[in-house]
Amino acid sequence: MRYFIFTDIHSSLEAFQALLRFAKRRKIDHYLFMGDVVGYGASPNEVIDLLQTLKPISMIRGNHDKAVCCELDSVQSFNPIAASAILWTRENLTPDNLDCVTQLKKGPEIVHEHITICHGAPFDEDYYIFGEFDAAEAFLHIETQVTFFGHTHFPFVYTDNDHIVEGTFLTGNSNEVKIEQGTRYLINPGSVGQPRDRNTRAACAIYDSDAQKISFFRVEYDIEGAQKKIQDAGLPPALAERLSIGI
Repeated sequence: MRYFIFTDIHSSLEAFQALLRFAKRRKIDHYLFMGDVVGYGASPNEVIDLLQTLKPISMIRGNHDKAVCCELDSVQSFNPIAASAILWTRENLTPDNLDCVTQLKKGPEIVHEHITICHGAPFDEDYYIFGEFDAAEAFLHIETQVTFFGHTHFPFVYTDNDHIVEGTFLTGNSNEVKIEQGTRYLINPGSVGQPRDRNTRAACAIYDSDAQKISFFRVEYDIEGAQKKIQDAGLPPALAERLSIGI
């Protein structure tokens, strides 16, 4: 099967549309989404509507999704800019789309018995995996050979081979990783709508479970269009400015 791997859309319709146009040019059997459909951007309803058209899909919630659903979480743990976007999103979501976000499941989730998806870490959906120490702890909670996560917005591959954990930061606009027997993988494809690795392109990956390889891609999108919507919505200017430099 060919899985389309993506995470952290953050209400960027322009980035999400560009990614799906990219996906349509390839044979995709199943979509895997690791959370944060909302937050930061100005098109939450349009993104949620589009996300619901993807089938078959396995998806879980992210920390911004959880925070937007008032009864599930507060904004106290977020910086003021992120909190402002969450409050704006709460006010602007349609009732149906708020219900859709509320119903997103908490990770981790095992898909087709051989893939795990989570948002932050398999032991805590809000935890950031930054470095081999964090990855080593995460591997203790994983049963499958391949796990995909989000949350950090950095494209990264961690491997566990005989309890030796190594991490590789993915640079450039395309990469490929071959899945080897005896090695476990913990992989972040990078963010769709809020890249933070100084690469402004939307990020995604395709996992071919038959060929046992994962291909990583970066896709150009209409950044100026996304920025204008953020500005017109009255959201903090920094949310628009950061898209131009990928931070």
